[in-house]
Amino acid sequence: MSTLYTINLINNSPTAQDFFFFQKPAIYTGGATVYCNSIYQSVLLPYANSGSVLTFECLMQLYAGAQSQLPNLAVGQASGFITSSQPVDLTSAIPGVQTANTTQISVDPALGLAPASYNEGVEPGAYRIITPAFNPITDVLNAGLAVQNCNGNRVLSSFINAEPSKNIDCQPVLSFYIQTGSYQAGTVINFSTSSVGCAICDTTQGVTSFNVTYNPEGVWTVAAA
Repeated sequence: MSTLYTINLINNSPTAQDFFFFQKPAIYTGGATVYCNSIYQSVLLPYANSGSVLTFECLMQLYAGAQSQLPNLAVGQASGFITSSQPVDLTSAIPGVQTANTTQISVDPALGLAPASYNEGVEPGAYRIITPAFNPITDVLNAGLAVQNCNGNRVLSSFINAEPSKNIDCQPVLSFYIQTGSYQAGTVINFSTSSVGCAICDTTQGVTSFNVTYNPEGVWTVAAA
C-alpha cells in the first residue's frame, strides 16, 4: 500500500534559501558503509515578499533500487548514473502472510532488477535484494532504498555498495529531513553533518502531512498539518 507524504515549507528568513530533503538511512545487512542521497532540492523565496510555499510530496510506495556507481563516490557528487527500481513490499509480521519482499539484481546484458516475489528468511519490516555473481571491480553497484519524489523521479535515498552473491536486507526508516543547502536529488550527502540542526518530519507515528517553517534565527518549526 503506497502512502502520500506531504511537507509544506515556508521560508521566513529575509533572503532566498536553498533547501534539500533527505531521509534517515535505512538499516542494512549485507554491507558495511551506508550512504545517503538528497532526494529533492529547491530554492524558496522569503514568504513575506513572495507568498511562496514549497510543497514536497513523496509517494511512499517502497522501491528497491540498484545503480551503477560513478567513480570516486564523494559528498556533493552524483552517486551513479543508470538506476533500476522495482516496487517491493516489507515482510509481514503475521505468520503465513506472503509478500513480494525480494528482488534480484541482474548485470548481463545490463543492470536491472527483477519484479519482486516472496522469499523466506527475510525479517519482518524488511525486504531483500539478491545480488548475482559479478566482477566488483568492473561493475561497481549501489543497492538500497529508492523513493519517488514530487517530480516523479525515482531516486536512491540510501544505499550500500553491493557485493557479489549476497543477500542485502533493507529495513526502511520513514522519517524525512530538511536542511539548507543545494544538494540536488541523487547527490551524496553526509547524513551526520546534514542532520544537525535540521527539520525532522517523523512519520513513524502515523502523521503524513507536515507544515514546516524556516525562521529568521535559522531554526525550524515543524507541526502536523
